[in-house]
Amino acid sequence: MESEQMNYARTALLLAAMTALFLSVGWLIGGAGGALIALVFAIGTNAFAYWNSDKLVLKMHNAEPVTRASAPEFHDLIAELSRKAGLPMPRVYLINDPQPNAFATGRSPENAAVAATTGLLRRLSREELAGVMAHELAHIRNRDTLIMTIAATVAGAISMLAQFGLFFGGSRGRGGAGLIGAIAAALLAPFAAMLIQMLISRTREYSADRLGGAICGNPLWLAAALDKISQPAVHTEMASAERNPATAHMFIVNPLSGHRMDSLFATHPSPANRIAALKQQAAEMGRDGVLGDNAQRATRTQRRWGTPATRRRGPWS
Repeated sequence: MESEQMNYARTALLLAAMTALFLSVGWLIGGAGGALIALVFAIGTNAFAYWNSDKLVLKMHNAEPVTRASAPEFHDLIAELSRKAGLPMPRVYLINDPQPNAFATGRSPENAAVAATTGLLRRLSREELAGVMAHELAHIRNRDTLIMTIAATVAGAISMLAQFGLFFGGSRGRGGAGLIGAIAAALLAPFAAMLIQMLISRTREYSADRLGGAICGNPLWLAAALDKISQPAVHTEMASAERNPATAHMFIVNPLSGHRMDSLFATHPSPANRIAALKQQAAEMGRDGVLGDNAQRATRTQRRWGTPATRRRGPWS
């Protein structure tokens, strides 16, 4: 696990880069005055993102909180994995969406949350789901979630600032680029969001895969899950992700369907490479071979979670 000091330094560098981008957009729109306004906006956005970005991202994807009463098996699985990872129990959310996917958020392990789509719960066996959620808990333990969540929030704010400048036409004096600068900022802002995704190091996915394999006890469970959900995620559009592409890097697999230009910029390593790394880890742990009989049987039957009564009253019904 990376040192806490390294994560704090990385967070500071990311926030500095975002602030510089804010200033650049502000100058293009309104010159020195626009840059000053953008600086104030950047300070406020960074402060807001640190304290509230997790809530904002959960709201972006219409995530609903669940308890042991509404989703007992899923809730108990997260509790079991959290104990194995040495983490406090995170808040648990479900997203009513057919695409199989999941993410983690929160500025610290004490304020963390994990979210999974209903499509993920319907498609995976218990063992495969354990692998996916262990991966998300690994992000929390590695403290990746702070940077990932802030990046998503600030990227959206940059786009909003650029659109705001275009709406008002930009400054025609004071050193700014005027209307041309406002148009340029508005056109380039989506690419800035893509760049932020790419700046979130893709090696973190490998690190979370490896730690997740150790937490759940069998890296092959996560490998099987990645193999099962990678293609459906590409072919099943997730409306909330398409509306908020700057959050794509937070998910275990890229949630963008490919209908937008954003998907040209890979935010995740190749599933094949991740699966190969997990198989190598399994061999190192003496877990060579295929999934056990119970996992295979659960995979074949595509077991759903909870009793029929639980599913009816759950937030995904």
